[in-house]
Amino acid sequence: MKLTFLGAAREVTGSSYLVEADGVRFLVDCGMFQGGRETRAKNHRAFNFDPRSIDFVLLTHAHIDHSGLLPRLIALGFKGTIHTTRATCDLLAVMLPDSAHIQEKEAEYANLNRFRQRIAKREAAQGMPPRDTAPLYTVAQAQASLKQLDPVEYNEEITPHPQVRCIFRDAGHILGSAIVEVWVGEGSRRRKIVFSGDLGQPARPLLRDPTPILDADYLVVESTYGNREHKSMEATQDELVEAITDTIERKGGNVIIPAFAVGRTQDMLYLLADLTRQGRIPKLTVFVDSPMATAATEITYKHMALLDAETHELMGRHGGAAHFRKLYFVEDVEESKSLDRIKGGAVIISASGMCEAGRIKFHLRANLGRRESTILITGFQAAGTFGRRLVDGAKRVRLLGEDIPVRADLYTLGGLSAHADRTALLNWLGHFHSKPRQVFVVHGEETVATGFAADLQSQLGWNAMAPTPGQSINLD
Repeated sequence: MKLTFLGAAREVTGSSYLVEADGVRFLVDCGMFQGGRETRAKNHRAFNFDPRSIDFVLLTHAHIDHSGLLPRLIALGFKGTIHTTRATCDLLAVMLPDSAHIQEKEAEYANLNRFRQRIAKREAAQGMPPRDTAPLYTVAQAQASLKQLDPVEYNEEITPHPQVRCIFRDAGHILGSAIVEVWVGEGSRRRKIVFSGDLGQPARPLLRDPTPILDADYLVVESTYGNREHKSMEATQDELVEAITDTIERKGGNVIIPAFAVGRTQDMLYLLADLTRQGRIPKLTVFVDSPMATAATEITYKHMALLDAETHELMGRHGGAAHFRKLYFVEDVEESKSLDRIKGGAVIISASGMCEAGRIKFHLRANLGRRESTILITGFQAAGTFGRRLVDGAKRVRLLGEDIPVRADLYTLGGLSAHADRTALLNWLGHFHSKPRQVFVVHGEETVATGFAADLQSQLGWNAMAPTPGQSINLD
């Protein structure tokens, strides 16, 4: 049996793992690389295998860094089935076409820029063939890929191949996220591999805690926050109250929240409603300016059975609307643009969560230079992203062709992370009744992944390593 780490090896994005054994080849996740200019080339050359040779895909959850290359895999010849939870299927119906739309627009912009710089004209004059930038995949290809999804239920065993059995367990990361237990082979040759996917932080709003796993021959575990602890939820709420009241009531500015459309937007709506219910903040005028976030919120309410008891109590049938002064879900582009004329009193939640694309760029352009306003960073910011530059303290940034001074206050609410922190990861690993034969630490920046692997060796006595990009490991 061989396991190859195609992505998320000593980095956080591009999750994808190839398993080959006993006449079967399958992928666990097929994610897009994100952050920085070099990722485009990485995404175009992501497959060092023939997609037609893959029997099936197991998908842990809908985030684009885990699912975003599925349409490309299919466009290049993959004919098999993608097995994932029912809620993930619903989310992919929104997220993959949206990702494709971004790919098309970025390719269009790149080609226009080549034309403006007269690069294409010079190349044509030299007799060179056209080199227009092509999108990774189109909206039509993304829509077509949805036909190959097969929804599965949590805790239900499936057999995607005669040599493979697997069960999806609740990972508590985002709606529909899963830990995947996989048994490969028969009889004495059978081995169990557990893929943690992205593990959620226990006792967070909305979702249930990650399911404990008791055993595995081999474990692939994420390490996004393997070197640090999150703020407590109490401290996070205190900081959120401070940011809201200082900005809205004292300075009279706006609160801009770059938020992942899936998960973080719904978390923020829950927290703002809960803090209003407690009387800690006034009723707010909140704009959710992301069509995908709106759709994801609707999908969340469709799958209320997957949410925890506290969420049922607070949000109820009406999504907590009674706890807001006004709650708008903005669809129209012109309405989105009009938000940038609001000088104060608004909370604007918009995608993308790392400030790399989408409507959030326009709201940042309108508010970063204003001392009255506040930017709330609510999730992980990958290296090379615009959000990471803000977190790292940039004084000036270039955004949408403009140089903008950073005068707005910046808050980072670490307690809202959808990823388990160091303590939560170790607690989850502590449920194993016996140590795995080998542990592969993935989905963490290089120093984090290698450091967490070293900790597992020294503290638990486990055989742990952080694989390098593209590395293949022969198991057994």
